[in-house]
Order: sequence, then C-alpha cells, then structure tokens
Amino acid sequence: MTYDCDVLVIGGGIVGLSTAYALARTRPGTRVTVLEKEPGPARHQTGRNSGVIHSGIYYAPGSLKARFAVRGAAEMVKFCAEYDIPHAVTGKLIVATDREELPRLHALVQRGRENGIPVRELGPAQISEFEPQVSGIAGIHVGTTGVCDYAAVAEQLAQASGAEVRYGAEVTRIDRRPERGVAVRTADGTVLRARALVNCAGLHCDRVARLAGDDPGMRIVPFRGEYFDLARPDLVRGLVYPVPDPAFPFLGVHLTRGVDGGVHVGPNAVPAPAREGYDWSVLSPRDLAETLAWPGSRHIARRHWRYGAGELRRSLSKRAFTEAVRRLLPAVAEDDLRPAKSGVRAQAVLRDGTLVDDFLIREAPRTVHVLNAPSPAATASLPIGREIARRVLASLDSG
Repeated sequence: MTYDCDVLVIGGGIVGLSTAYALARTRPGTRVTVLEKEPGPARHQTGRNSGVIHSGIYYAPGSLKARFAVRGAAEMVKFCAEYDIPHAVTGKLIVATDREELPRLHALVQRGRENGIPVRELGPAQISEFEPQVSGIAGIHVGTTGVCDYAAVAEQLAQASGAEVRYGAEVTRIDRRPERGVAVRTADGTVLRARALVNCAGLHCDRVARLAGDDPGMRIVPFRGEYFDLARPDLVRGLVYPVPDPAFPFLGVHLTRGVDGGVHVGPNAVPAPAREGYDWSVLSPRDLAETLAWPGSRHIARRHWRYGAGELRRSLSKRAFTEAVRRLLPAVAEDDLRPAKSGVRAQAVLRDGTLVDDFLIREAPRTVHVLNAPSPAATASLPIGREIARRVLASLDSG
C-alpha cells in the first residue's frame, strides 16, 4: 500500500492545526496533511470568538477542560510571545449583580483554587478600582486571563507544523480499512491515502465520523453567538463577565477588550438554523432537519425553553440585549452597541438531551474523532493537540 502521508487531519481550525503542530514536535518526520474545506484557516469557531485566553476557573477539577485550559493558557501566552502574535495578560472580573448569584460566585472561587488558579475576592469598592463603570455587589479577579489573536495563532501553527495544508478540500467520502489504512475523497475527486485519520471538523465532526463508518453517539446542534462592538470603549478597561449559570456551557453576555483596543460585547446563545448560520438570513434545510430529528434537541427544548426564550428575545431585540449588558455596565446605551460578526458554537448534544460540557475525544480503528471542542478549545489547543497526537501515534504503532 502506498500512502500519501502518515496522518490526514480533517479541519483547519486551531485544534486541527495544533494537532499537526504536535505531531511534528512529538515525532519529527511524520508526514501530515491537513484538509480544510474553506479557502484559508480559522474561518469558523477559531476566527469568530472573543479572543479570550481562559484561565480555567469555570471547569470541573480533573476534567479535560480544567487540565488543558490551565496548562494551555500559560502555553498560549508563551507561543504568542515566541512568534510575536498580538496578546496581553489582562486578568478579568467575574461580577455578581444579584444576591442569588453569590453562592455560584463563591463556588467559582473554590473551583478556581482547586484548579490552582490565583483568585482574589472583591467587594463593590474593589470592583470599582478595577472597573469604575462596572456595577456589582461582589466579584472575583482572575489574574491569568488574557486575550490574543487566535486567527494569527492558527496561521502560525500551520506554518510551524511543516504539514501540507490543502484549502478548498472538502471531504465527501472516507474508506477505512483497519489493515490497510484510510482513503479520503475530496469534492474535486482527489483521493488521498493515509495510515491514520484525525477528525477535527468542528461544526461537521459528527458527519465526518459517520462518513468514517462510526456512530458518534451525539449530534452537533449549532448555537449562534451574537456580538456587538462598544462605541465607547473607554467605559471598559479589561474583561468583565457575569456569574454563569452552571446548567449551561455558556458564559453569558460579557465585555472583552481585545488586542486591537476595541471592546466586544456578547455573546448570547440562540439555536442557529444552519451550522454556518451567522445571521438569521442563513438557513440550511439539511442542517435544520438534522437538528429537529435528533431526540436530544427535543429534550433540550422541553427542559430549557424559558432560557431559550430569553436568549431569543435578546437576539431579536437590541433593547433587551442592552438591558442584559446594563446589569454589568449601567452607563451603556442602546446606541453604544454596534453589530459585529457572529460566531456559531459547535455544541455536542447526546441523545438524552445532555449538553456535553467537557471535551469529547473518541477513538476508532486508525482514527481519532474530536467530537466536542468548543470554548476554551482555542485556549487549550496546544495541550489538546498533544493529546490527539499521542492517541493517533499510539494507533499507528499498534497497527
């Protein structure tokens, strides 16, 4: 059998490119080809997020998210410094605006300490010292949070990995034979053969898993996160977050001063009628039919319709969105919010309606599937890439 490469990686976002980078570092000489259907890297989740380097404070101790985010935050700062990529370690505030949020805020303090993250508890006066325009009854300051340009990180990973990255290469068929390797056909008819396959297809990872003949046991249900830019960026010095609801893997509408000096406001989280549906005008009958047919989607709708209705209201009403922001930043007015580009979160949902919270990586013969890697995947991408590389190399060695 003649192979075009040792490992084929499907997906040119930050996780796929980190995997290629890790393979080159772990085992030099490994031939890696990355297939990306878009004309360049980082066109979806990687290039459409708020650019935050997350500390790891939100994630359950011992989870992959906690382990990889804490480690990945330090590594991301080092990577950006090494390659002169715009970044800053700013710290952030998590602010409670209602007494009912205080138990959740205190739980975050404990979780942060269990994860080895420096956390400082604040009263209202101390909140004002960090952010004079922000209102809250209590808060915490997390010093290891930062911001960077993840699209630039992805481009640098592509270069530094030494991998062959093929853009405009949408995968349409996969033929896997454990004794012979994997053959992949792209939309233009090109066939590539490899000894092993890594599925980092993000919004389409469940479909790629099925193309490979595997049942992923989940479906991607897309949630659009809608952002605004703050017309008066001087109102915010750094990063300000609400206390999140632990029932959902979303962090709520927050304020993020980016590396360009602008302040991003958002996101909310509304079900999207297309996996690449970055506004309400984009509807994919196939995507929508798959979402509605998946039993987990119906379970989510029954359990969380009140939460969903609130998010939908903020999506359709700028006034309602402004009201949510004003809980943290009372000085903001509706005219201060200017529409910015949205993102779509590739949320894995199990058949029973469980929103998968941790990273989900599954293995099959000669294959590694990354089936849930939303935020903080960009922060954690370097250790995630090493973990995927370890698994795929073990598969090659055993086969």
